[in-house]
Amino acid sequence: MPGGVHWRSAGDTADYKSQKQCKNTSFAFYQAVRDLLPVWALEDMRLMEALHWEEGGRVSSYTPSEALLYALVHDHLPYARYLLSHFPNDALAVPSKNFSCCQSAAPHLTMAVRYDRAQILREILTTLGTFPPGNRAAYLNRHGCQQIELGKTPVHLACELQRAECLALLLGHGACPYVTDCSGDTPLDCLLQLIRSSPQDMRFKRLCLDSLLLYMPGRMPPSIRHRLQENQGAWQELLGHKLYSWLTGSSPASLFTLSMQSLLGALPATRFPESLEELPLPDFLRPLALKKQSPK
Repeated sequence: MPGGVHWRSAGDTADYKSQKQCKNTSFAFYQAVRDLLPVWALEDMRLMEALHWEEGGRVSSYTPSEALLYALVHDHLPYARYLLSHFPNDALAVPSKNFSCCQSAAPHLTMAVRYDRAQILREILTTLGTFPPGNRAAYLNRHGCQQIELGKTPVHLACELQRAECLALLLGHGACPYVTDCSGDTPLDCLLQLIRSSPQDMRFKRLCLDSLLLYMPGRMPPSIRHRLQENQGAWQELLGHKLYSWLTGSSPASLFTLSMQSLLGALPATRFPESLEELPLPDFLRPLALKKQSPK
């Protein structure tokens, strides 16, 4: 149009106003979750007021899956617990394209790890315990979004971000420690790369390494042994002689490690960590990553 003026038809104007209203109500719902409003108020908004605009002009309410993502971002444990208990399947379903660019990935586990929401992660994993074993395993080991997580699984992400408590929960609930990401690396590969590239502040790296190794009985994969043997001096300094010797196969694991591997392997994954907490173990025998953990 002359002068750069663009005219809207009546239909276009109505769509524009509807879209703008949806954005306003969407932000109001986001704020309400952020402000930790009571569950009943959030559900009223989710079902009646807070609508969002989808591609093609379709207006809809937030799904339990999308609401759970907001609860994860803002650490709203009561709301997350409500959504998971009342809508277990819908809450863990793939959200719409507006919330997840990758429709093959369920982002709730990776979101919980990324924001270090260990308590909400525990609730999610407890809910997953009610799923059929095959579905549960597929969910736990699913690759994340290619654009955000670069195809990493929740276990890879927990190792990369040094989320020791989240890692222990994932492994205890049956996540596979040998799963590979889209580059073919295992979580142990990623963790060793992190240790080598950033040897400072080893506390959380070592906690993650200890947790991971408790779920990896037997000999280490040949690729791991070869990597460590290629630069023996540096790795011995980083890991210590005893751990290095075990990982490279020149000595067995410690009696404590072998005992804990057998114990953890015998616990039901669907009741972790409750099944571990119920055992009459002294605190110094419990996995370090789980010592601070207690249900709220």
